[in-house]
Amino acid sequence: MMPAGSLLDTHLTNLAAALVPYRRCESQLARWGADLAHRLAAGGRLLVAGNGGSAAEAQHLTAELVGKLHDDRQPLSAIALHAETSALTAIANDYGYTDVYARQVRAHGRRGDVLLLLSTSGSSPNLVSAARAARDAGLTTWALTGAIPNPLADACDEVLAVASPDTQVVQELHLVTSHLLCEYLEQELAATTDPALGHDVPAPVRAGVEVVLDGGSGQQVDA
Repeated sequence: MMPAGSLLDTHLTNLAAALVPYRRCESQLARWGADLAHRLAAGGRLLVAGNGGSAAEAQHLTAELVGKLHDDRQPLSAIALHAETSALTAIANDYGYTDVYARQVRAHGRRGDVLLLLSTSGSSPNLVSAARAARDAGLTTWALTGAIPNPLADACDEVLAVASPDTQVVQELHLVTSHLLCEYLEQELAATTDPALGHDVPAPVRAGVEVVLDGGSGQQVDA
């Protein structure tokens, strides 16, 4: 029998270890949040998908965007693709599970939209397929994954990779990421709202940069 407290201590130790490199993600989180603010305020859309616990976290994010995190603001277009249960099961039945998200991306995605994919392993074939479909359609593709390298990170324009071998820790920091994205987004919306016009002023967005963080080291490659 394990001594009392061992599971808690181990979990918190693993979480604390992952927080050290995660703190270096601040500039990327702020940039993603500002980018989303301008795209969504200008009429763009965020598509999000994941499997299992990552699906639940994806839906949590879309709820914050269509609703709100803190202060009242305009609703923003964000769709969790796994929540389209009739479409998902029909596609899986007719085309196979690998295509359940890719086909929805081709249906709903428009050039300039963002597809955000969540995966602790980064190896889910349906998410990799969705990323490829999105890039073909002109969407910007972002991934939240565990440690890199992994196939999903390679298939997306940018990735925020949590440097932990513990699936639970990765999911917990993905949830933190979702909340921070919303906070940076709402901060940017507040800063770019024109009081005289009463609406958000669109601004240029950046694309085509990959930023990865793993084990405390970062790599940036201009596309």
